[in-house]
Amino acid sequence: MIRIVIAEDHQALIDGIKLMIEYEPDIEVVGEANDGEELIEIVRKKRPDIVLTDIRMPKCDGICATKSIMQLYPNTKVIGFSMFEQTEAINQMQIAGAKGYILKNSSLKKVLEAIRTVAKGGVYFDDAITTHDSITKEEILLSKREKEILQLIGEGKTSQEIADTLFIGKTTVDTHRKNIIKKMNIHGKTDLIRFAVERKYDF
Repeated sequence: MIRIVIAEDHQALIDGIKLMIEYEPDIEVVGEANDGEELIEIVRKKRPDIVLTDIRMPKCDGICATKSIMQLYPNTKVIGFSMFEQTEAINQMQIAGAKGYILKNSSLKKVLEAIRTVAKGGVYFDDAITTHDSITKEEILLSKREKEILQLIGEGKTSQEIADTLFIGKTTVDTHRKNIIKKMNIHGKTDLIRFAVERKYDF
């Protein structure tokens, strides 16, 4: 059972989400909050698997709340839920530790897909999100180190060569490769190399 808490300053929207997922046998809403401070307190009490939180809320916004939750309760995963698709908001949520970001006008199918994907350890960023200022999806999702590794993969370097270049262990490089594959929804090593070559000059 995936236990979730919903944080949103409009109670009607919380009620709507609860109705949407009421008949899902593997998801249970165990708490709700109307501001960031209340959210942190409910997470402390309930220790949910997933938090679905708005970005703009009173007292403590979704970004601030996400930072606190990640520091205090790292086993709880956060999905940002907002009307706003600005790159900066998405980026700040990612930096704060959120594993997903969906828009409030998303379909029930997307909401459920996001919850289940993140609960299994993946990441989920709504395909409807458009990026601005020529910032690509991988720039939002990938860490600085992952971008460096992707760049070196695109230059044809092996994991060992990348490890030697960055002065890190080969197993660390392999872990980053797996994370890139998961984040970018890439299928296997061959597709990763193709993806890296195509993006070689984007960073």
